[in-house]
Amino acid sequence: MLYRPFGKLDWQVSALGFGAMRLPTNENDEINEAEARRMLFYAIDHGVNYVDTAYPYHHGTSETFLGRALKGEYRQKVKLATKLPSWEVHTAADFDRLLNIQLQRLQADYVDFYLLHALNKDSWRKLRDLGVLEWAERAIAQGRFRYLGFSFHDDYETFREIVDAYDWTMCQIQYNYMDVEEQAGRRGLHYAASKGLAVVIMEPLLGGKLVNPPPAVQAVWNRAARKRSAVAWALHWLWNQPQVSVVLSGMSTLGQVQENVALAEESTVSLLTEAELALYDEARQAYHALTAIP
Repeated sequence: MLYRPFGKLDWQVSALGFGAMRLPTNENDEINEAEARRMLFYAIDHGVNYVDTAYPYHHGTSETFLGRALKGEYRQKVKLATKLPSWEVHTAADFDRLLNIQLQRLQADYVDFYLLHALNKDSWRKLRDLGVLEWAERAIAQGRFRYLGFSFHDDYETFREIVDAYDWTMCQIQYNYMDVEEQAGRRGLHYAASKGLAVVIMEPLLGGKLVNPPPAVQAVWNRAARKRSAVAWALHWLWNQPQVSVVLSGMSTLGQVQENVALAEESTVSLLTEAELALYDEARQAYHALTAIP
């Protein structure tokens, strides 16, 4: 596994992070715990050291699963991130109430990274006005989590407002070679990194939409001198950028974990040639040409 700087922290993060949002499920839509454990342990055994979950994932059972799975030595091998569900907050008392539930689910005294989940203009201002930053400082002092961050879904101007409001450790943004101008986008990536934030990438495959490209897009990749899978093209585009700290993947099968770990083991900044980088612009245009309404 290759590792990358994590913002201002004196810690190196694995290029690939394990997202616990799309774990394998059974016919009752419950987490297939045996298979999910195999996936999680394979990733950690191969050097993945960042695990991401959140309050609502798998109808609230993702945190509970990780609480059972990350016992003993495995918990010591990873940094664990979970998120405050901003839509569940109505009064300042909800900050403690929700964190207490999450720590109980995770069977943990603390989490490493606590994120304000899915911030947009309205949810950010609601949490801010309820005193979330002051509450977070107290929770950090009490040892209930170590670092504060946020995940984000809104426009670039709102992103800058949030970044500038606090000395965050990290942020999590939706970013891939199709979402260069959407939401925080490339400008947000560079702005956050310039402020010393670690930048965690979510939706690197655009919810799986970039995995099986249509013929017009595949024709672009076929022209490359070095052949790669569509997944490899998408992930290496992110890892090619030094501002990216870690790429989260919400993997659903052991095969996906194995493929992504193998790709992460060859990930480096500036791996892609200028000719290869030009292909991404063509692939993006080919996708847009197939979509009348984004």
